[in-house]
Amino acid sequence: MGFFQDAFIYLLAAVIAVTVSHRLGLGSVLGYLFAGIAIGPVLGVVAGADTETVKHFAEFGVVIMLFLIGLELEPQMIWRMRWQLLGLGGLQVTLTTVTLTAAAMAAGFAWQTALVIGMTLALSSTAIVLQTLNEKGWMRSRGGQSSFSVLLFQDIAVIPMLALLPLLAVGDPAVMGAGDPEHHANMLDGFPGWFQTLVIVATIAFIILTGRFLVRPAFRLIAASQMRELFTAAALLIVVSTALLMDLVGVSAALGAFLAGVVLSTSEYRHAIESDIEPFKGLLLGLFFISVGAGIDFGLLFSEFFLIIGIALGIILVKALVLLALAGIFRLPWQDTWMFGLGLAQAGEFAFVLFGFAGSSGAIAGSLVEILILSVAVTMLLTPLMFILYERYVLPRTVSTTNREADEIPEPGTVVIAGVGRVGQIIARLLMAENYKIVVLDHDPNLVERMRQTGVHSYYGDATRPDLLEAAGLGDAEVLVAALDDQDQQTALVRHVAEHFPKCRIVARAFDRHHLYELEKAGAHAIEREAFEGALMLGRRTLRELGLHPFRAEQKVRAFRRHDMQTVDVLREYWAGGVGKKYITAVRERLDELMQVMRSDRLAGKNLPDREWTPPRGEDAER
Repeated sequence: MGFFQDAFIYLLAAVIAVTVSHRLGLGSVLGYLFAGIAIGPVLGVVAGADTETVKHFAEFGVVIMLFLIGLELEPQMIWRMRWQLLGLGGLQVTLTTVTLTAAAMAAGFAWQTALVIGMTLALSSTAIVLQTLNEKGWMRSRGGQSSFSVLLFQDIAVIPMLALLPLLAVGDPAVMGAGDPEHHANMLDGFPGWFQTLVIVATIAFIILTGRFLVRPAFRLIAASQMRELFTAAALLIVVSTALLMDLVGVSAALGAFLAGVVLSTSEYRHAIESDIEPFKGLLLGLFFISVGAGIDFGLLFSEFFLIIGIALGIILVKALVLLALAGIFRLPWQDTWMFGLGLAQAGEFAFVLFGFAGSSGAIAGSLVEILILSVAVTMLLTPLMFILYERYVLPRTVSTTNREADEIPEPGTVVIAGVGRVGQIIARLLMAENYKIVVLDHDPNLVERMRQTGVHSYYGDATRPDLLEAAGLGDAEVLVAALDDQDQQTALVRHVAEHFPKCRIVARAFDRHHLYELEKAGAHAIEREAFEGALMLGRRTLRELGLHPFRAEQKVRAFRRHDMQTVDVLREYWAGGVGKKYITAVRERLDELMQVMRSDRLAGKNLPDREWTPPRGEDAER
């Protein structure tokens, strides 16, 4: 199959599958995996040899991802995360390795083979987990940060694992690798294990020293040329060269890239390198997931179905139990505990590398490698489904059934603020400064405690619970400020209060124009889009930085605001609960009209409704 034909098939499958997957709320990773399964085992459009070739090329996406992770690891950051890295991450790898090693020994394997299996399966999929956490917006939660810490420790732990594998060889590496099609020769083949380990350690030291004393000065010279494409090429050269060097000594190419990223993490060019390489990572990672799906051997899967499924489910069960136990020890919130336990329960992409290296070095039999790699692929395939299970069924129950009882509210307030996030905090401080009696409700106990320390009357509890709203005094309150971070919960809260507390005025925060319509329909009296005014102020500042006089910049912003408010009224009749063809047509017409309004305003030079506005004095007014 030709290159362009291959590229067409893979890209077409990716675009269709990921679009459908996003529409169904399944996430991009599962879409890529399904795309691979469709063009590989199901339709047979791509053959096994083509799949393996693409997989080797797509693994460069994992290499780039590890390089970018390394770039984020500044020494100060590592020091701040030391307890989570060494405690949470170290315990996870150690306990999981011990448990799985014991299970493999109980199944009759030699302790060397069992240790290889335990170490390799202790690692999770950095690519799947990080991409899913970022897509869902969970990275900043305690569960997301804890997951990142464990994944980071696992990536670091690959270094000693790779160095240890040659020492665990139980057979003749030449014989073991000869019959293995996945065997990749390197310049250390045939040397004793202790010598290979020594060379690997020396290579790692060479990468660190070269990166610190040669690469960083070289980037200064390249940056001085002010050629963007040369800078991008140099960044890719660093990734490829370190990956190639590690590959020559039989170690993971991703590990070499990770080390190079760590070395450059304190460089002044770190952010520029990251922005140049980031686009390559997304596309190649998608290709990697497609190749994983296309490479699933359904013949082996069906012939050894119960064995492979049993191994896959056993891996998930053991790892989940260890992770849940650690989450309890480190006192993660209940909802984050399940995210942490289910999210990291799979085996990772490093298993393909480690098992392949273990097979070629004689640490594990080739026939067993095929079964284990297929089991790993099954766990990766199940991971997006577990995230969906968590999001749709576990999360709603854990948030509302936390172990902590809702706080008692001693006195009701004139104003009840539901949600004390970035919006609710500002409103609370404003009302307190005007001596209004407020009651703040939020389901985040840590946030509630911090607000109490600053003097805000905050109480823990689910603001959507009718009994808690009663206790907060909503029956006599004048205003409810609905500022929950969850869009669906926000709409449900407004609907409930409008039905059961008709005398209470509802001021609500909307996420966007569509949510504004939903809140109007639910019964809110006053609605503001959370980012609208802030975006206008930033736009005004941008116009001023571009040289526009402050008076004209203010006129432009006011003209835009008036037109957008009119647009909200015009589009309301077309929305009717969803986005249809008429709505899209109306949006385009309003956008064209906006361009005409702003153009006519520019030609007119003055706008009568803005004549009373006085430009600021001083330096800004002189611009």
